[in-house]
Amino acid sequence: MADNIVPHFHNDAGVPVIEIGSHEFMCVGANPPFDHPHVFLDLGNDKEIICPYCSTLYRYAPDLAAGDARPPECVLKDVA
Repeated sequence: MADNIVPHFHNDAGVPVIEIGSHEFMCVGANPPFDHPHVFLDLGNDKEIICPYCSTLYRYAPDLAAGDARPPECVLKDVA
């Protein structure tokens, strides 16, 4: 069983950029039930990545903890 859950983020607010503290994460587009397929994204050595489904731009922010986001309401809670 996995020890860590991959953070999930959404863009219900329609912000142009979501800053995140994780290099690996899932984009769900919007909160369920209006979500798109949950796509795993890996920044690797890059600082930014665009979701291929919803075109949300994610930018790594080293001052944020893993799983945190700016704006904070873009973190999807209660992912099982």
